[in-house]
Amino acid sequence: MRFEISKVLDAIEGRVCTDPSLARAVVDLAEVIRWQDLDGGRPASLLRLGMVIDALARQMEEDSVPVYAIVHRALLSDADLTSNERMVVRRWADDGLVEVLDNPGDRMLEVADLLGLPVLSRVRFDGLGGRWPWLGQAGRVLAPVPGAGGPVFIAHVGGGQSPATGTRSPVGAKLLARQWRCPEPGCALFGAGGGGGAFADLARVDRAPAGQPPPTLRAGVPTCPRHGARLGDAGPRPRTEVLAVRIGGLVRRRFALTEAQPVLVGRAPDGSNGITLGQWLNDESRRWISRSHVRFELRVGEVVVTDTSTNGSGIRPAGSMAEPDRLTLVPQQSRVLGEGDIVELYPGVQIGRADGLPSGAPFTPTSVMAEAPTMAMRLPRP
Repeated sequence: MRFEISKVLDAIEGRVCTDPSLARAVVDLAEVIRWQDLDGGRPASLLRLGMVIDALARQMEEDSVPVYAIVHRALLSDADLTSNERMVVRRWADDGLVEVLDNPGDRMLEVADLLGLPVLSRVRFDGLGGRWPWLGQAGRVLAPVPGAGGPVFIAHVGGGQSPATGTRSPVGAKLLARQWRCPEPGCALFGAGGGGGAFADLARVDRAPAGQPPPTLRAGVPTCPRHGARLGDAGPRPRTEVLAVRIGGLVRRRFALTEAQPVLVGRAPDGSNGITLGQWLNDESRRWISRSHVRFELRVGEVVVTDTSTNGSGIRPAGSMAEPDRLTLVPQQSRVLGEGDIVELYPGVQIGRADGLPSGAPFTPTSVMAEAPTMAMRLPRP
C-alpha cells in the first residue's frame, strides 16, 4: 500500500505547477487536504488534491490539467499528514512547483486575478467583491463537494459546474512581461535558474519549459511571495506559445514553447524536454508515429514545425478536417504554423495552439488516482 500511495503522489506531482502558461485553476492546499467529507478518511490527506484535480479534468474534458497550489508553511510540518506526504510537499516547495508562504492571506485571489484563473475553494469570500469584482462572475469560484464517483463543483455565484477563466488583469500582464530575481539565494520561484518549477507528466520524466509565477505586490512593489524580498527586474520575459496535444478528440497534454529550447514530440522522444505520446496511442498509431516525430521551435514569435519522422506528417490549415485541404509535411521539411493550423501526426493525433484546439470526447480523462489503494479513500456511494 505504501508503494501505491507513493505512485499516486508522483502522479499528483505531475499536476501541480506555478507556470502561468499552464496552470488552469488556483487552490489553497491547506484547505483542500482537510475536506474530509470527500473520502471519509484521515483528518488531512494529500490524496484529496488528486481527487479535486481529477474532478477538474473531468469538467474541462481535458487530460493532465495542472493546478496552481498555495501552501501555508505550517503544512510542511503538519502532524496530520504522514511523513511521506510532508516530504512530498517539501519537495514540491524546493522544486518551485508550489508557493510556500508564511501568511498566505489573499494570495490565492491575487494569483487568480493576475492570471485570470478560476478558484477552487469552499470559502465564499463575502465582502471582497469590491477589491476583486470578478468574484461575482459565474464559475470563477467553485466549491468542490462530494459527488457520486468523486468530487463535483458547485458555483458560489450563478450556478453550473464549469470553471470559468477570465482575462489577465492589466497589472498581471505587465508583471508577466518581465523576468524577476529574488535576492535570497536558492529561491525556487525567482532564482537565477528561471524559477517557476517544471511541469512534469505522469511519469515525471517529460519536463516542459517553466515560467516564473507572478510576483506579489506590496505597496505596488513586485515582491517574492515566499521571502518577502523586493524583486529585481531581470529584463523582458521570453516569448511563449502554449501548444496542446489532442488524441481521439481529447486534449491530453499542454506544453509551453519558448525561444530558448525546441520541443520534440513523438512516441517516446529522447531527452528531458520531449513530449511522450506513447501511453495514449493505439497499436496502429504507435507503429506509424516515430519516437521523435516532430520538432517545434519558436522563432521571432512564429511557431515552426519540422518533421523528424520516418513516415511524415500533415498540416490541416485553419483546422480544416477536409482531406483535400490537408498539406503533406515530408520528413525533414519545416513549415511556419499559421493561426489555427493543426499538425497531424496520424489521423486523430493532432497538435496545435492550445486556444485553437478545443477538447471534447465521450470518455473520462486519465485519473491521477488510478493507483490509489481503496483503503486510502472511500468515495460516497451513488
